[in-house]
Amino acid sequence: MCLFQFTARRLVSQVHCGLKASSSKKQKCCLEMARPSSNMADFREVFAKAKHIAIITGAGVSAESGVPTFRGAGGFWRKWQAQDLATPGAFARNPSRVWEFYHYRREVMLSKHPNPAHIAIAECEKRLSKQGRSVVVITQNIDELHRKAGTKHLLEIHGSLFKTRCTSCGNIAANYKSPICPALAGKGAPDPDTEDAAIPVEELPQCEEDGCNGLLRPHVVWFGEALDPGVLTAVEKELDICDLCLVVGTSSVVYPAAMFAPQVSARGVPVAEFNMETTPATNRFRFHFPGPCGTTLPPALARHETEIIS
Repeated sequence: MCLFQFTARRLVSQVHCGLKASSSKKQKCCLEMARPSSNMADFREVFAKAKHIAIITGAGVSAESGVPTFRGAGGFWRKWQAQDLATPGAFARNPSRVWEFYHYRREVMLSKHPNPAHIAIAECEKRLSKQGRSVVVITQNIDELHRKAGTKHLLEIHGSLFKTRCTSCGNIAANYKSPICPALAGKGAPDPDTEDAAIPVEELPQCEEDGCNGLLRPHVVWFGEALDPGVLTAVEKELDICDLCLVVGTSSVVYPAAMFAPQVSARGVPVAEFNMETTPATNRFRFHFPGPCGTTLPPALARHETEIIS
């Protein structure tokens, strides 16, 4: 039986509902692990032997590229935090305000670049693929910086800032327009004294499918919405075969993603956490490397002396 059994009930669970770990005695025992090691040489030996590496990334990776997280103290756009705007209810009540928020985030991202952590992951994937080994990136981020860095095998569990979904026909499309529509040009300033643009719905981004013209929304998973079952199935398959898992720049508190790595660890697979500080899941992992991901990750994923490069 595979570890990640996403039943129909779990597939429709909301973003912040946790996935229950298996109740088997073997997995319970695995969760009771010793204090994690920070020995890079030991990690490198494990890395050199791994055939299928899963890398789970969160906001901490993008923060090092200067991407605002809108989480915690000071994480405001105007007078709202993300959880005030990134909801179906907020969009239904005021689609103009929500689109201003996402227009601002899209425009900010156009000026941001992958940092050494993103690049190290992409280069590792490219190098190991030539050796018959695989790397998959499972990210909670919606900024596409992994894609910019060159990562190919990417699962974006929360969607993307640069995709839209039609509220009428459901069509999903990539969209890199700047601005995304004329009415949003120059709008979205984050200053708390900025007044809402109050853009009419018909002037907000519209579906371009023949005969539709429905209102578009960002193709991201909002608070209170279910994760995409297709993406979860793909995540399940990757985590079920991985023989090494890295958790990079994530607080391990947003569910269900917070349970991915602990469940991998529960079946005895080495898990290494790269984060500025410890998290609620740290003691379940074999390795923990504190500090900026852009500093700790490149040497961890660099070519090992035992690798054979054809």
